[in-house]
Amino acid sequence: MGAPALLWPPLLLPLLLVLFCQPPGTSAQAQGCSVGQSIVQIEENSNISEPLLNISVSDGLHVTLGSRSTPSAFNIVKNQLFLNVTPDYEKNSMLEAVLECRRGNDLLTELFVSVVILDVNDNPPKFPFTIKEYNVSEDTRVGTTVIPGTELAAEDADLDDMLYYTLQEVTPNASSFFSLAGLTNPALTLSRTLDFYKNQNMTFRLLAQDTWNANKTEPSHTATATLIINVLPADLRTPWFLPCSFSDGYFCIHAQYQGVVPTGLLLPSPLILSPGPIYAVDGDQEINQPIIYSIMAGNTDNTFIIDEKSGNLTMSKIIPSPTTFTLLVRADQDDRARYSMTQAVVEARDAAGNSLQFSQSPYHGMVVLGSEAGTAVKDRTSPSETLRIQAQYSDFPDLNSDIKYEITNSSDFQMNEDVMLTTAAMKETGIFYVQVEATSSVTNDKATTVVEIQVSEQEAPSTGEGAMGDQKFSTVDMAVLGGVLGALLLLALIGLVILIHKHYRHRFNCCCGSKAKVPPPENNYDNLAFFPDHKTSWSSTSNPQPQPDPEPSQPPSGSHSPMSSSPTPPSSAPPSPELRAPGSPKTVQAGDSPSAVKSILTKERRPEGEGGYKAVWFGKDIREDADVVVLNEPTADMDSASATESEGSDDDDPDQKKGLHLGAEIDHTYI
Repeated sequence: MGAPALLWPPLLLPLLLVLFCQPPGTSAQAQGCSVGQSIVQIEENSNISEPLLNISVSDGLHVTLGSRSTPSAFNIVKNQLFLNVTPDYEKNSMLEAVLECRRGNDLLTELFVSVVILDVNDNPPKFPFTIKEYNVSEDTRVGTTVIPGTELAAEDADLDDMLYYTLQEVTPNASSFFSLAGLTNPALTLSRTLDFYKNQNMTFRLLAQDTWNANKTEPSHTATATLIINVLPADLRTPWFLPCSFSDGYFCIHAQYQGVVPTGLLLPSPLILSPGPIYAVDGDQEINQPIIYSIMAGNTDNTFIIDEKSGNLTMSKIIPSPTTFTLLVRADQDDRARYSMTQAVVEARDAAGNSLQFSQSPYHGMVVLGSEAGTAVKDRTSPSETLRIQAQYSDFPDLNSDIKYEITNSSDFQMNEDVMLTTAAMKETGIFYVQVEATSSVTNDKATTVVEIQVSEQEAPSTGEGAMGDQKFSTVDMAVLGGVLGALLLLALIGLVILIHKHYRHRFNCCCGSKAKVPPPENNYDNLAFFPDHKTSWSSTSNPQPQPDPEPSQPPSGSHSPMSSSPTPPSSAPPSPELRAPGSPKTVQAGDSPSAVKSILTKERRPEGEGGYKAVWFGKDIREDADVVVLNEPTADMDSASATESEGSDDDDPDQKKGLHLGAEIDHTYI
C-alpha cells in the first residue's frame, strides 16, 4: 500500500506510450479501430468477470492481441477485452494489452491499453524469528545500542507499507532498562545501568504493525516476537571480607577481626578471631575469582604469618610483653584486577592467673545396660545428647584448641577428644566414678574433674516414640518444679483470702449478729454503712443550731460494748473536711470527749411542721441516751440525684468536719 503520490509514475507510463508510440499521421478512429480508454485501474486481488472495456471495430476489420501483451493476462471475446488473472500488486503492478487492428493479415494499427494494479494492504508483517535470546554484560554503558535494528526488523509483503514497532515488557519493570531507538526503528538500546544480582534475565514482546492509529476503515495487520535478554556478570565488585552486611549490590561493609593471645607462649594453631577467621570472597559471585591474602602493615618484627590461600593467621615468634598489633590485611583477586583491605587487631595479654578449668565438676553421664564397647556416654540431664567434657582458658580461646583429655582411674572408658566412650560392654547396672585429666600442650597446665556415670536399664526415649520433643529435664527436676508450683498456688490462695477479708469483712460482721466485734479504727470512731437515698436532693442552707441535751451517763468502769472504740485524747485533730458527705449535718458529740463517740445516721421524718431529718449519734454504749440534731432542710427538688456540700461557716466549725464523705465511691468501706 503506497501513498497517492506514488501512483503517478505507473499512470504516466502508459499515457506516454499511447501518445508517442502510434505511427505518425494515424489514429485509432481513422483506421477503423478504437477503445473508450487506454488506462484502466483495478485493485489487486480483484476477481473481475466483466469486460475491462469495449473495442470499436469497423466493418471488414478485426482485433487481436499482440505479442507484446502481458502473457496470459488478457483475452478478447467479441471485441471485448477481458482480464484472465487475479491481479497481485506485489507480483506485477501493471498489466499491458496491445490490440492489433487488422484487415485480413495486414496490420493496420496498434492500440495500447494499460491496466494499473492498485496496492491493497493484504499482507501482515512477519518477524524472521519467534523467540530470540541476547546476552548483555552488566557493565554495558547506558545509551548503547544492544541489538541493531536490522536484526529485529520485521518484513511486510506489501512493498509500500511502513512498519511501526512497540516494545512491551513481560518481566515487571523491564521496560525501565531497555527501549527502542524510534517508532519505526526497532534497534534496542540500554536506558539504565544493569545489575546481574537484581535482574539476571528480562523478557519482552516486540510488536510490529503496518498502520499507525489504525481505524475501522483501514485494514491493519500486526506481528509479535519474543525477546529474552540475559544479563552477564561483569567484574565490578571488590573482594568482600566475611561476615559482612551489604549496603548495596556493589559494596560490602564488614567488621574488624579481633583476637587475644598470651604473652610468653607460641601458639602452634591458627588464631581464633572474632567474629570469625579472616576470609574473603569475590564480590562478583558468578565470576568467583580465587583470593590471595597478605599483611600490608602493622606486623611488627614479622610476629604473625598469614596463609596466602586460606587467610589463617598464626604466630611466628613469642610475644614477650603485653602489646597490641593492628594488622592491615589485603585480599586480592587472583587476576589482581581488584582488592579490599581490612584490619585484624591482636592483643597480647599476660597469661598469669588464668588457669585451665573444667566447666563443671562433677559431670553426670549415663549408659544403657547392654551397650557395646565404643558407645558414647550420654548426658544424664539431657539423655538425647552426648556428654561433652571440656576444660578451657576463659580469657584465651586460642589455648583451648590444644588440650588433650585422658582417663586416669578406669579402663572401662576412654576419651575421644572431649567425648567419653565405653571400652567394654555394660553388663551390670551401677555407678562409675571416672576421673578425667586435661592437659594443655602449649602451657603444660593440668586440670581434673570427676564424671559420675550411671548404667541404667531404662533407655532414653527416642524422638517420635513417646518423647515430648527433646527430653531436657530429669525426674528430680520435675519433682522440684511441681513443689515450687504448689507453693506458689498456696501463696496465691492465702493472698486471695486476705483480700476478701480486707474488702468484705463488714458484710461478714453484719451476718454474725450483734455480738460480733469490730476492730477499733485508727481515728477511734466508726462510720457504719450509710447509703444515701438517691432520690433525695440535699441543698446548702443555714446551719441549724443543736438543741441542748443532757449529758449521757457514763457506763460503769470496765464495761464494753461491741460497737465501742478506744477513746482518743481531746487534743487529737479532727478528721479532714473531705471525709464529710455532701449535705451532711454538723456533728454533735455526746459525752465529755468529742471523739469518744461514733455515729449511726438514720433517716426518720420529723413531726409535721418541722422539716428535715433526725440524726442520731450514739455514745460509747449503744444503750445510752443520744444527742439528736436536725439536718438541713431538703430542697423542693426531691427527685434530683445530685447532692451539694454545705459551705459557709460549716468549714470553720471543727465539729462539722467529722462527717462521712459519700460520693461516687459509696461501695467502699470508710473508717
